[in-house]
Amino acid sequence: MERFFVLSGCSGGGKSTLIAALAERGYATVAEPGRRVLRGGGPKPWEDLAGFLRACLDLAIEDHARACGMAGPVIFDRCAIDAMSGLAALGEVVRDPGLRYASPVFLAPPWPELFASEPERRHGFAAAVAEYERLSQAFPAAGYAVEIMPKASVAERVA
Repeated sequence: MERFFVLSGCSGGGKSTLIAALAERGYATVAEPGRRVLRGGGPKPWEDLAGFLRACLDLAIEDHARACGMAGPVIFDRCAIDAMSGLAALGEVVRDPGLRYASPVFLAPPWPELFASEPERRHGFAAAVAEYERLSQAFPAAGYAVEIMPKASVAERVA
């Protein structure tokens, strides 16, 4: 879908803050599946990473279907490709659900000054960088151009 824009990339790179700012400006947004899986009592990545990623993928598929009923551009905080690339890194073969998003995909680069551990993010910065590296390869492999978001203020990123 050419009106479905994805913000992905490094954990702790400011994606959720940017999504919130875009929502405040009236854009339709879709919250990160991982946070919703955790808040809903789903599998925890530090206990069952594969189960967590499968739950994220299921939610991302539901999100895509629900977004088809939204008007105008829709901005996703992560998407099905995030979960699929994580499962592939674990050696799981995942059937592509055939969902499409706009190209380019916007990636938040590693930004140590923003990264912070929190109850829903227990991994360290090195794991976040490894995730970013994996995603920076996964999106082009899935046929998407990638644009790296600048390390700039929220207002500059929104613009």
